[in-house]
Amino acid sequence: MVFQRIDRLAIELPEPKYADPNAAAAVQELLGGRFGEMSTLNNYLFQSFNFRQKKKLRPFYELVASITAEEFGHVELVSNAINLCLTGSTHPGDPDTAPMKDAKDKRNTYHFIATAQTAFPGDSMGKAWTGEYVFNSGNLILDLLHNFFLECGARTHKMRVYEMTDHPTAREMIGYLLVRGGVHVLAYAKALEVATGVDVTKLLPIPNLDNRVFDAARKYEDQGVHRRLYTFSDRYYKEIGRIWKGTHPSDGQPLEVVEGAPQGGAIPDLDEVPEEFAPGISAEDFLEIAKRLQRSAGL
Repeated sequence: MVFQRIDRLAIELPEPKYADPNAAAAVQELLGGRFGEMSTLNNYLFQSFNFRQKKKLRPFYELVASITAEEFGHVELVSNAINLCLTGSTHPGDPDTAPMKDAKDKRNTYHFIATAQTAFPGDSMGKAWTGEYVFNSGNLILDLLHNFFLECGARTHKMRVYEMTDHPTAREMIGYLLVRGGVHVLAYAKALEVATGVDVTKLLPIPNLDNRVFDAARKYEDQGVHRRLYTFSDRYYKEIGRIWKGTHPSDGQPLEVVEGAPQGGAIPDLDEVPEEFAPGISAEDFLEIAKRLQRSAGL
């Protein structure tokens, strides 16, 4: 498996008009919690690496592999949402004026002490993400069942965090991931149906709440995002169409396999935070670096 990285986010995130460090702390659960994006990524990553009889069971392997690629982007998206929620939390100043004194009263001081107001691989309580969250039994049906359960758990947590914060950046991200997570839930349900003959889609949605209830998710459903499964490749993983076919259970519209990746949006360029000594490059340092780069390029 070789990955190609695209310098875009899955969607455009709105620039924050205000900081909300406690929202960032809650959103951390969607990154490094047991049901966070780091868990979905690494579960599918190792399942795809270790998949047995890839040729014989190709559509199932390709389903897990293509969703793995999307989960990389989801980890990046949630991390950037956390970063934007933290943007503007403190202000520059002389160290003796304690320019970050308000940070001691925030719920997650780790954001200020360790990561210079950016995301970290941990949950909403500061507990580090662990590989113990990865489930890879080697049994196809059991792994698909686990993935279905994992996506339903992730959807539940997204709904809860959505109800905990009204920060526009956080809600935009969660609204999109509710829709894309719904795609993955349905994809694993359909894979189980193909493999076992059991109509798992009759269990959906879990929780029993339509994505259209959420303002930030409704617009993505209006765009048909809930009906598309991407290959994240222009050559491979096209056999997912043997599983991702038919109509969507919520609106009866046809499901679609899209070769490649979503168009996406720009990755935020984080400003310096002098009070955090980040990135720690002065204007003079930058000019000297520029000169070195020019010399190395022979200019």
